[in-house]
Amino acid sequence: MAPQATQDIVSRENGKRWLPTAKQDQSALEALSQGTPLRGIPTFPSFHEHRTHILEHMAAAFRIFARNGYTEGMAGHNSVRDPEHPHTFWTNPLGHAWALMRASDMILVNYEGKAIGGNMSRPSNSAGFFIHSSLHKARPDVNAACHAHSIHGKAWSAFGRPLEMINQDACVFYGEAQAIYKDFGGVVFDDAESQRLADALGPKGKVLMLTNHGLLTVGETVDEAAYLFTLMERSCQIQLKQTPRLLMGWKRCI
Repeated sequence: MAPQATQDIVSRENGKRWLPTAKQDQSALEALSQGTPLRGIPTFPSFHEHRTHILEHMAAAFRIFARNGYTEGMAGHNSVRDPEHPHTFWTNPLGHAWALMRASDMILVNYEGKAIGGNMSRPSNSAGFFIHSSLHKARPDVNAACHAHSIHGKAWSAFGRPLEMINQDACVFYGEAQAIYKDFGGVVFDDAESQRLADALGPKGKVLMLTNHGLLTVGETVDEAAYLFTLMERSCQIQLKQTPRLLMGWKRCI
């Protein structure tokens, strides 16, 4: 995409288009050169504006997932904690195409995955939300979770092994950041397995590999969880390219 397109931002307040000036660009570069960090998670003057921001970014994450081919029928689901009512969560409606997802399509559910608000014209994936619910309960820092049936994530999960640190990007998942759930039993219908998922992720985990199933990522924001999912999927793809080497190593051990 051209720089002009990426910088052409529409202001919500007055509808005018805003373009950063050369002076503003230079100031940003100087701040970075002096070690000043980039702006973090934004703050909002009201819960309504915060919620709107979250749902718009959630819809964008679904569309990115669809563009990357992470869709598989009705499978997969993302969730994000409501900023005003932290024991409720926004998630996607069952059977709605991810490529067409809008902020107004999201459903508000409780810990049991039952719809209590938002767009209730479709049911939520209550069975799918069982995967998320215990993670949200156990980890107050987990505001968002993403789970999809991506090709390379499913393929690598069949090994039941963590990613190796074979490149710089994979190092994001070093140590306790990645976890393996070896006994995944399919569709989650009970609290017991949901709790086992949370236990497997642990207090510091960011990504959870469900053996023979796929990937699940969590984050403080839906942006973080979605980014980690795309990075984990790409890292699984790179790891699979090393599979012949791995198989040769296993053969020598037999």
